[in-house]
Amino acid sequence: MLVVEDHRTLSALITAGLRREAMAVDVALDGHAALEQVAATRYDVVVLDRDLPGVHGDEVCRRIVASAADTRVLMLTAAGTVRDRVEGLGLGADDYLPKPFDFAELVARIRALARRSTPALPPVLDNGDLTLDPNRRVAMRAGRRLDLSPKEFAVLEHLLAAAGRVVPTEELLERVWDDATDPFTSTVKTTIGRLRAKLGQPPAIHTVREGGYRIGAP
Repeated sequence: MLVVEDHRTLSALITAGLRREAMAVDVALDGHAALEQVAATRYDVVVLDRDLPGVHGDEVCRRIVASAADTRVLMLTAAGTVRDRVEGLGLGADDYLPKPFDFAELVARIRALARRSTPALPPVLDNGDLTLDPNRRVAMRAGRRLDLSPKEFAVLEHLLAAAGRVVPTEELLERVWDDATDPFTSTVKTTIGRLRAKLGQPPAIHTVREGGYRIGAP
């Protein structure tokens, strides 16, 4: 997702909190940067401050909507009157959250919008004796609850959602991490290794040479 917020302290707090929730987050500090990043990358959700320098948040929202992308826009603003909310939604924003806001509510709204921007998935993802409930944040194998870190959970969720499709390392970097991650890092390989150890035997995640990873029989 993309967080567009010109207040550096607030932007850093939001970004750090969302990354703790295992979300891949890019950041833009003004409207010009936001439009450049949206043009270069497909985001499920853009968290958009309305009062931006450069290009106003209203115009950024209009251009995102006009691009006919599947990107969902959650607009943030210090102005929280009913009229302001109506105006924001009238611009094409999918949701509207006035400042100050509760961080747990922000996370819940982002997750709800992300589900709307992607093809519908079953409420519980599974493969063989492996199950994952994205809403409850619970993963189990053979009736045993798995103690996963946020990144491990996010990787497993993405692999299960792929339903047997080979998922390239680059895709995992883009969808689970963010543009602050070195594309040449071994972080994906390391996380997959820890995840495999926690999943136990028989192996559930298979490496496809020069391809990536997938869940299920090779």
